[in-house]
Amino acid sequence: MHDLLDHGVGLGDCARRLNLGMNTVKRYARAAKPERLQRVPRYRPTLVDPYREHLRRRRAEDPGVKVTQLLTEIRQLGYTGHANLLRRYLNQGRADQDHAHLSPRRATRLLLTKPRNLTKQQRECLDRLASACPEMTALRDREKAFARLLTPRKTNAARLDEWIRDVHAADLPHLQSFARALQQDHAAVVAACTTPHHNGRTEGANTRTKMLKRQMYGRAGFPLLSHRILLA
Repeated sequence: MHDLLDHGVGLGDCARRLNLGMNTVKRYARAAKPERLQRVPRYRPTLVDPYREHLRRRRAEDPGVKVTQLLTEIRQLGYTGHANLLRRYLNQGRADQDHAHLSPRRATRLLLTKPRNLTKQQRECLDRLASACPEMTALRDREKAFARLLTPRKTNAARLDEWIRDVHAADLPHLQSFARALQQDHAAVVAACTTPHHNGRTEGANTRTKMLKRQMYGRAGFPLLSHRILLA
């Protein structure tokens, strides 16, 4: 993928040559090395989760403890699941973690939520997340800087350009893609950052109209749809 890009082949042509979807091609293009493509395992909650701390402590005390012994112990604590579930849980290494894996969606929500709306536990989790590696620290710093631009001020136009230059200088491919999108609609973004006016009411009306349209599919004709929109 990167060999084609280095030879000047466009993303669309790469997708056709490699028979890959465009989203996959973009994800490969953003990754500087294969390690950046690794994803955190996504595990569903299981009946073993409430006993993770007990299992972790027992395996730390006695690395050779048998699964049957652990099963007996957690059943005395209230476990009602099957032995195979416990064995699979241990083989996946989930009991050795201090806490469950943090999904990308939850990490994004923590980063984008206003700090005053986070609980103490969520703030602690966010601090651990932001200090996990230099890239995450840089991401949080730039996310906080951009959040300050959302309060309209006349000086935000220059600060926005400075923020975009700072992002392009950092090793944050996904954020660089966002910065390029801001540059493509620069005038509108500057207006949003410097003036108190917005088109929220218009977008709300559009969203409501689309919702009504989806609700009316196959149910009635245009006159009833029009009547519902006018009444709304």
